[in-house]
Amino acid sequence: MKQSFGFFLKSIALGFSGAMLFFSCADNYKRVGEEALPLVFPQGVAENFSFRYSESNNVMGNEDIDTTRVISVLSGPITENYENLEFPYRTFPKGIVVDIYDEDKNKNKITADYCIRYSSTGLIDLRGNVVLETHDGKKLETPQLYYDQSNEWAFTQHKFKYTNPEEGTVMDGEGMDFNKDFSFLNAHKTYGLMTIKEEIND
Repeated sequence: MKQSFGFFLKSIALGFSGAMLFFSCADNYKRVGEEALPLVFPQGVAENFSFRYSESNNVMGNEDIDTTRVISVLSGPITENYENLEFPYRTFPKGIVVDIYDEDKNKNKITADYCIRYSSTGLIDLRGNVVLETHDGKKLETPQLYYDQSNEWAFTQHKFKYTNPEEGTVMDGEGMDFNKDFSFLNAHKTYGLMTIKEEIND
């Protein structure tokens, strides 16, 4: 009986020491200095903003007067500027509306729930209910869309819905890339109803 009681006490002691090892492995260490994760704060925040981008066709001198053309207008509830970081960017965490004007002053519109623009690469990442509407009624809907500003090229790998009222087509698919005025469009995978007009030669 004494031997089994001693074995019982040793088992309890061994169990407690094992439990102490597991509890002592918890990471309650507060990291400071170089080990601490850096806190990143924006260098500027704008609320209920509207940015207007324009261009002039002529090089202007100090006192010259010239007319400019509005290229685009960005607006939204809030934007955060992180341009002071090593890899600079600007976020639009509560959504964005972009009105883009062509040379004939036709307005195309892009809306998204979230946007981030990487300044050094010129890449714009639009996320959440991205809708692109052209002045002639074409409409693209997708959950995410990238726009490369330097090449004026847009692309997505996600599912999309493209409506073209001129041709009476609704195209569903996955993956697409196109230029800024939709004159070249490459759909990677498509499924849906498409009406194709053929010319008949007599």
